[in-house]
Amino acid sequence: MTELLQSGLLLEAFEAQRFRENAETVLSRLEKHLSDLSIRGLELADPARLTEAARALMTTEREQPTAFDEERLAAIVDLYVRTGIQVHSPGYMGRQFSGVVPLSGVIDFVSSVVNQPSSFYEAGQLPIVAERIMADELNQFIGWDPGRFAMLTTSGGSLANLTALLAARNRAFPGILSRGNSALQAQVRPAVAVGADVHYSVARAAGVMGIGEDRIVRLPLDRRRRIDADRVRPALDEAEEAGLTVFCLVASAGTTSVGAFDPLDRLAAVAQERDLWFHVDGAHGASLLVSDKLRHRLRGIDRADSLTWDAHKMMFVPAPCTLLFYRDRERSRGAFRQTASYVFDERQDSNSALDNGDKNFECTKRPMIMPLWALWAIYGKSLFADKIEYLCRLTQEAHAILESLPDFETIHRPEANILCFRYRPERIGDDRVHEFQVDVRNRVKEQGNFFISKVDVDGVAALRVVMMNHHITSGHFHMLLDEIRKAGQPQ
Repeated sequence: MTELLQSGLLLEAFEAQRFRENAETVLSRLEKHLSDLSIRGLELADPARLTEAARALMTTEREQPTAFDEERLAAIVDLYVRTGIQVHSPGYMGRQFSGVVPLSGVIDFVSSVVNQPSSFYEAGQLPIVAERIMADELNQFIGWDPGRFAMLTTSGGSLANLTALLAARNRAFPGILSRGNSALQAQVRPAVAVGADVHYSVARAAGVMGIGEDRIVRLPLDRRRRIDADRVRPALDEAEEAGLTVFCLVASAGTTSVGAFDPLDRLAAVAQERDLWFHVDGAHGASLLVSDKLRHRLRGIDRADSLTWDAHKMMFVPAPCTLLFYRDRERSRGAFRQTASYVFDERQDSNSALDNGDKNFECTKRPMIMPLWALWAIYGKSLFADKIEYLCRLTQEAHAILESLPDFETIHRPEANILCFRYRPERIGDDRVHEFQVDVRNRVKEQGNFFISKVDVDGVAALRVVMMNHHITSGHFHMLLDEIRKAGQPQ
């Protein structure tokens, strides 16, 4: 036995002691990073120079492993931390990527080291169990029959939306998964109905499925940029007259553009009367379900057939961590129908019955549920609810500030933590508004103190902030407005 152990390949990089030294080097730098609450936007590096800097940190040795260099590791981490968006800074207001609860990063670190894929119970036992636990915990706020619903994790909301649409399509058109479009009756043209502001991943999913852009029925919006429930039935009738067979109605709970919440209860009624699969893309806004004060935004969610929920947005865990819920467990098996003797057991036991690889596009899948479950286990739901409520309240305060300023224009009343507006000094005529907003946003980014985004609303650019950091105050928002005014000065 000793001889066998001694005959193995000795590689210093795999040694436990080296792991500790590496971790201490990295942790000291990350602690410094998290402690820095200075206002930082985006320092956009020239790609050529960044490539040069990255190459300079690489060993030139090709014949044997190079001896470990702690200074090289520290420099790599420093370069990584310094470049890209600064999600933990009060100057970061631009995207829906979240600064994480530090403990969730630690748990993700554990997942990276133990490396247990979580599509099959035998490979990732605790992650599979944790998925079941979190499904039960979060379903308390959705309201489905505890004995019938199902939840699985996917790598991002785009993949979750695609998976749900596949399940919807396969339910509506049996045989299409195995025989393709030849399973369709003559003249049948499958179509999906969506809100005009739906996330692009839904249109992309339709393309992947072979439906095509011309068979996406864009439902009209109301003044709050939600699907106008009064005009849904006429739009569906018009689609039917055009020869389209709509099989799925997709609603949004927190649109990416302005954070609008479609009227889920009224849309669910339409879907039910027309036998349509009702999918809710709640990638951003489903997290409001954990708040007693904000849950009403998703009234009617219990009538959905499926729900996409990104925990890496407003549950503040590392990306990706998307939860895909189904009201009916049997329908969760409808997206995929494959056999593979190397992973799928022909005789299920109590362990393999917990596998979810048959419901998921991914085979090797990160145990992405672990950071969320660990936070929930240690801190409980109030950690999430308190921060979400603060961010939404802060966004309302920012809206009120803009309403009081004559040189700014509000576009909508925020329903969550996304706010779009325009800077409108008197000298800027209507014909220059779009170009001016784009220029202002780019200049703010270049100045490097704040990072905000932009979105076109009714074809005209608007400035967009997403409040994701609980260190941000209304005072920081006032500072941002001063920066915007500075950026808007004649060049």
